[in-house]
Amino acid sequence: MTMIFGIPLQAFLGQLLIGLINGSFYALLSLGLAVIFGLLRVINFAHGAQYMLGAFAAMLMLDYLGINYWFALILGPIVVGLFGAVIERTMLSRLYKLDPLYGLLFTFGLALTIEGTFRYLYGSSGQPYAVPPQLAGGTNLGFMFLPIYRGWVVVVSLIACIGTWLLIEKTKLGSYLRAATENATLVQVFGVNVPLLLTLTYAIGAGLAAFAGVLAAPVYQVSPLMGSNIIIVVFAVVVVGGMGSIMGAIVTGYMLGIAEGLTKVFYPEASSIVIFVIMAIVLLIRPAGLFGRDA
Repeated sequence: MTMIFGIPLQAFLGQLLIGLINGSFYALLSLGLAVIFGLLRVINFAHGAQYMLGAFAAMLMLDYLGINYWFALILGPIVVGLFGAVIERTMLSRLYKLDPLYGLLFTFGLALTIEGTFRYLYGSSGQPYAVPPQLAGGTNLGFMFLPIYRGWVVVVSLIACIGTWLLIEKTKLGSYLRAATENATLVQVFGVNVPLLLTLTYAIGAGLAAFAGVLAAPVYQVSPLMGSNIIIVVFAVVVVGGMGSIMGAIVTGYMLGIAEGLTKVFYPEASSIVIFVIMAIVLLIRPAGLFGRDA
């Protein structure tokens, strides 16, 4: 039997895959947080609730409307993104000129409200969401058995992350978004609808969280608590990558997911805290994060 550092190869690669899957969700969620914080300067504590809303949207679409996974993967983020746009335009936009603490408290209260509503309606226990038939089963790679759906999660999340980075950093729309947050008055002089851009930014961040939620539905059980269970880890990922850094969120999400997965092989007792230990070390060495800009 092939061994790596005294660990069977199959166990090592299995945990590496689990780390990649977790890292995919960390990357998508931290990317949404980084987009919202980097462009709006809002610490969006409702991000975990929006992730949960994406999973519930997929499940409810299937149960009540007969909409399958593939359409839910598109419609779920759109629905949650529109919900986020309404929240931003009617409530969050009123807080931009105030201390950032008000935005954090508002989104924290929003998260509690959404989670509490779904706990009242559906209880705290998780509900299953079936893997789509096209992605069911697995394939034998010789050295390990790879579930097809989990491989799909890794690939599609990476595509979504890179696509979002290209949108923000390499397109005219992205340049308008970044310029609007730096000098809204100047951008508005050129005829750009700045409030609409800010609303679009929040909707994109919420949509990314919902997209991760739809992807997560067949992997984890759909539960009102699924967002609160992951959001603290995601905030740690964002801090390690650098607050507001798009690339930092992507790279650090995958990196810390893999670190967490491999820790379960070599030192299982530390797997639940390894991300926070890494965060503490990074903050001691580089307070702005790995990809953040020093003030």
